[in-house]
Parts: sequence; structure tokens; C-alpha cells
Amino acid sequence: MSEEHPFAGYIRTLGRGRHGSRSLTREEAYDAMRAILMGEVADVQLGAFLMLMRVKEEEPEEVAGMIQALRERLVAGLPAADLDWPSYAGKRRHLPWYLLSVLLLARNGVRVFMHGSSGHTAGRIYTDQALAALGYEPARDAGEADAQLGRQGFTYMPLEAVAPELEALIGLRGLLGLRSPAHTLARMLNPGRAAASLQGIFHPGYLQIHQGGALALNEPAVTVLKGEGGESERPVDRACRAVTARAGVGADEPWKARLSSRVSRPEQLELAHLVRVWTGDAEDRYGEAAVIGTAAMAIRLMDMAPDQAGAERLAEAWWQARDRRLPATASWHPRQEVLS
Repeated sequence: MSEEHPFAGYIRTLGRGRHGSRSLTREEAYDAMRAILMGEVADVQLGAFLMLMRVKEEEPEEVAGMIQALRERLVAGLPAADLDWPSYAGKRRHLPWYLLSVLLLARNGVRVFMHGSSGHTAGRIYTDQALAALGYEPARDAGEADAQLGRQGFTYMPLEAVAPELEALIGLRGLLGLRSPAHTLARMLNPGRAAASLQGIFHPGYLQIHQGGALALNEPAVTVLKGEGGESERPVDRACRAVTARAGVGADEPWKARLSSRVSRPEQLELAHLVRVWTGDAEDRYGEAAVIGTAAMAIRLMDMAPDQAGAERLAEAWWQARDRRLPATASWHPRQEVLS
């Protein structure tokens, strides 16, 4: 009889059945993720682990343990920032207005570290596409990220340049047919160890998972919102569900709708329109409300305003007084411009 593989115990703990299985402790989750990152797990074990975790859904202590293991394996030398901004969902109903919120914050002294992944779901616009239209390039390594933060106030690093092992786990979605805990972990990673993190999710149940994980990690300031399309973007034509975690204290922090009625999905998504709204060559009632409303959530998270109303007023003032210039390389490619 062959000797049992060391990782088999974690699979058995998760998959023993309705009455025999249990969640992992934080220490077990840390050890399991560390084994995965070190390549000590067979492919069949990895698939079983991810899907068993997916079926039961992650617990906050499990998330905290896995995040701890991942942070120990991050690319060295990542620059510090004020605000962490994960971007993993992509947009299909509305344009990625959150990028204009990032520009607005960056041009008012907030250093924003964005990270994300693209192309894992067809028919969506991802951050790297939209940034190219605005004239910005992703950072390929820690040095470029640091230079971009100094030059433009924000940077976007693909996850493969931040935590390549985690990017590989996300890439398994096409094989497994389902999202896995890797998607939760990427959003919560905060690779630049920013003092504040704005995390968008799609499924409401993950509000508590993200909040609980942030509390277990004793994160200084996190807001988790049910974002438009799952991105860190406030849906402004309806109330926005959001929770916070601040140094061990959790709270609900819903935001009211900024618009009085629901807005229909545009027939086409044109990145050129996103550019024109920033430069003032076009107007968009929904888009401008989304930019201001999302920036207000970040302002409130970082205690730059005493309450939601004050954050809304400050974001509005920044928008009206914004520097509308963009890099000379701002462009868009016709074959990528329109998404029906």
C-alpha cells in the first residue's frame, strides 16, 4: 500500500461528507496554500481542493491563512501606495468608469496601486484595454510600478507580474468551469500593503467573506462593495451595498443612489466615449455620477471627509476642477473599441 500524500489530509478534511467534513483552520489554510505555491501538490489534488473549497465557500479564517501564504511569495520590491484597487471582473454592461475615478484620485494626491487580470471571461472590457485608450501602460515590474506612481499617481500591474502562482490558479477557471477561491484571494491580496483597500465583488454573499477575512487579518481600512459588474465601481442608479473593516471593527456602510431612476444598458460600449467624457468633449449622466460616486467611496474610506455627504461634495469639486489632459499616446483601436 502506497504512503499517503501529505496534501491528502486537507482534501479529506474538506470532503469527508455532510457530517464529517469541516473548514480548515487558519494554520491549515496557510500550510495548504504554501504547499500549492511551492509546487508540492499534484494537479488532481489542486483541482479537488479548489472545487471542494468552492462548493462550501471560503471562511474568513481560511482566507486569512491563504492570504498570509500568498503575501510571503509576492514579487519583491513592490511600491507602497495609499489605496489598493483590485480589478478582476471586467465590464460588460457599462464602461469602466472606475478608471476615471482612479485618475481623479491620483490627480488629487492619492497614490493608487491597481492590480488585476484580464481575458478570463469573453465579452468584457478589462482594465488594461481601457488604460490603453486613455494613454497609459501597465507596469511590467516593481521598478516600473514605482516610477509610474511617482510620475502619474497610480499604477496598474497585471497579477502575473505581482503573484504569478495566483494568476495561474485564476487561469484554471476555463478547465474547472467555475471560479475558485483564487478570485477572492486576488481581490484581497493588497500587494502594495496600502493603508486602504476598495474591493468590488459581484455575489452579495462575498461581502461578509471579504469583510471577515479583512477583520481576521486586522487590515487598517477596507471597504467591500457590490460593485457594478463586480468591479470596484459604485452602481449609482440604485443603492449600493457595502461593508467596512477597520482595524478589527466591522460595519455596514450602504450608500444611497445618486440618480433618481435606473439607467438602461448602452447598446454599445465605446472606449472613445470614456476618453471624451474625461476631456469634457462629451457628457454622460450615468458615467459622471459613477466616477464621482466611486471616488467618494474612496475618499470616505481614507477619512479624507467626515461623512458620506462630505465625501460626495469633495469628489464633485474635484471632478469639476479636474485636469483634463491625457498622455499624448491616448488612443483606441477600432477592432477593440466597440463591445455590443
